[in-house]
Amino acid sequence: MRTFDEIFELAAERHGGAEALEGMLAEQKPKSEAELAAIPDDRWLSMFSKCVFQAGFNWKVIEQKWPGMEEAFGGFDTARCAMLSDDDVDALLNDTRIVRNAQKVMAVRGNAFLLRQLAAEHGSAAAVFASWPVSDTIGLLEMLKTRGARLGGNTAQMALRFMGRDTFILSKSVIAALNREEVIGAAVFSKRAMQAVQTAFNEWMKQSGRSMSEISRTLAFSVDE
Repeated sequence: MRTFDEIFELAAERHGGAEALEGMLAEQKPKSEAELAAIPDDRWLSMFSKCVFQAGFNWKVIEQKWPGMEEAFGGFDTARCAMLSDDDVDALLNDTRIVRNAQKVMAVRGNAFLLRQLAAEHGSAAAVFASWPVSDTIGLLEMLKTRGARLGGNTAQMALRFMGRDTFILSKSVIAALNREEVIGAAVFSKRAMQAVQTAFNEWMKQSGRSMSEISRTLAFSVDE
């Protein structure tokens, strides 16, 4: 496994030099713990829902329909969405403002229930996402996958990144880089592979002092497209 500096050099060679790469990495800076904790829980539900609906679908269509989906789901108020009845779900499946996929509509209810549980346990769901150690990102992802709805694979990773939480995203390019560095093998999302990913990221963070997001993006940039 190369050091972070060596991987940075690979990425810089492919993207116009170190200064250009630094500029690209600066485009996405994680929010502070205080900033994350201040985000209302309805915005977390909105982003989780958006990423669930985008999975396997045309992202542009979801972007175009999102204002209507915000209206249809009542601004993703967690209490309201957690209490959706089967009749409410049926009504939503006939609502042209949304993408009418039954499993994904049900996931909104399931994830609202999760966020309500986290709020009851910790004061707010945002407090959980803000304070969870970056060095145990895989623990956070496992919690969301296990207790949430349709938050496995890259879905939760992307939602957390879009909200400003420091995390890696196991995109095709990042997976290719991790394979090149012999961090993981074929079973990318196995518990053993995820632990290896966490260990590697923790080491690169220690070496560089950079965020997990910066390291993840550097890995992606180090691969020939």
